[in-house]
Amino acid sequence: MEEYPLAPHLLIAWHSRTGASAAMAEAAAAGAQNARLIRADGVTGADLLAAAGYLFVCPENLASVSGLMKEMFDSTYYAVLGRIEGRPYATIIAAGSDGAGAQRQIDRIATGWRLRRVADPLIVNFAAQSPEAIAASKQVPDEVLKQCQELGSALAEGLCQGIF
Repeated sequence: MEEYPLAPHLLIAWHSRTGASAAMAEAAAAGAQNARLIRADGVTGADLLAAAGYLFVCPENLASVSGLMKEMFDSTYYAVLGRIEGRPYATIIAAGSDGAGAQRQIDRIATGWRLRRVADPLIVNFAAQSPEAIAASKQVPDEVLKQCQELGSALAEGLCQGIF
């Protein structure tokens, strides 16, 4: 059985198709230091219950969260409903256009769980509009990776300090 960190920890649940979301989730985890980085298909209700806060990182696919990220929410939703209320969350979206649909979908789920957004959404627009550009591996600019690292650090520090 895997042991969880003793200090309040951040769960970074992520999914990536082209590498952008994976790189941004890893940067956030590097900044957080005391975080559990789990790919969406490995997240369980127990992982959500054990975490003090959440960072959801995924691509926008067809104006929505990726299917694997949606499946994570679907498979854990009722297991934690009424048990994680008030916990903080933030999001990072790798978008091909504006990312608004994916962001709105996560916010609706978080509202149902009664989570508390503690940072503005970080939506990174890769402007991929052709089938080739959409499917291509993405290079995340260094300044964006720095923003992700800072967000991870801020969330982890807020948890440790009891701010959230």
